[in-house]
Amino acid sequence: METETTRGIEGPSSEGSGQPLPAAGRTVPDPPSFVYALGRIEPRFSSLAAEKEFVQVTGRADAAGLTDREALQAILSDRTNRYLVRQLCWVFLIEGLETYLLAPRDPADLDLLVEAIRPRPNPADLDVVIGVLGPLAPPEGCGLVVPIVAFDQMYSFDRDTLLDNIPRPDDVPAKEDKRFRATAAELLDRILQLADNAGATDEHRALNYLAVRYPAIYARTAAAHSGNASLTAVDVRPSRLRGVRMVVDVIFSYTHRQTDVTEKYFVRVDVTEEFPFLVTKLSPYYDR
Repeated sequence: METETTRGIEGPSSEGSGQPLPAAGRTVPDPPSFVYALGRIEPRFSSLAAEKEFVQVTGRADAAGLTDREALQAILSDRTNRYLVRQLCWVFLIEGLETYLLAPRDPADLDLLVEAIRPRPNPADLDVVIGVLGPLAPPEGCGLVVPIVAFDQMYSFDRDTLLDNIPRPDDVPAKEDKRFRATAAELLDRILQLADNAGATDEHRALNYLAVRYPAIYARTAAAHSGNASLTAVDVRPSRLRGVRMVVDVIFSYTHRQTDVTEKYFVRVDVTEEFPFLVTKLSPYYDR
């Protein structure tokens, strides 16, 4: 049996559909915004007291011969020092800019943050963060007024490892392995350097997902280079086949260096929820 509080206040919508409107005094919560970002995680002390506590713990530990970074990783990896992990601010940098503060949805995932601390960091290190976009952090917390991302999944790798794990297509001979790797590196860099790619829009989430999860885009680009064509554009458009779900077409344009003829290929990605997934594989795209 419906009551006034459960059915709300009936009234015509802007389109005259007569759908129920929210009850008076209530607001409809905005749908969550998701993040699928590529960058680097950097731990920072949240306060001077936390930093001094870490120094005291390090002084009691056997850290002789370790670099500062190695000592940080060793201390935080010790389960008895887990309280120190909770005292850190976990900053996510994209293209060197402080973009997010990270917080695990599950406290057990603090381990993922600790594992992201490399004893010997490399400028080519990459971290992938998948989560839900939250409010701006208060300035008194870590001194950064940036959005908080409550993450559900995170994994870390260095750029070289990612490139090494991209399977070389069967039609690319072994002697062309270096050339294929160069192509893959160029495409990865292009995706990472797209303007304002903070991994928070549907377009950028789709691109970042493909960059780390779909090797076919690297194989297609390598084939284009072998055919004397250049990658001239990467576009993301809402798919015309979308219905209640948010589906985008990621279109790669390759232009022949002599004839100036452009061929396009696209892959369709569903970005409705937190974890994007492939809808259709890479195939030729025709403008209509």
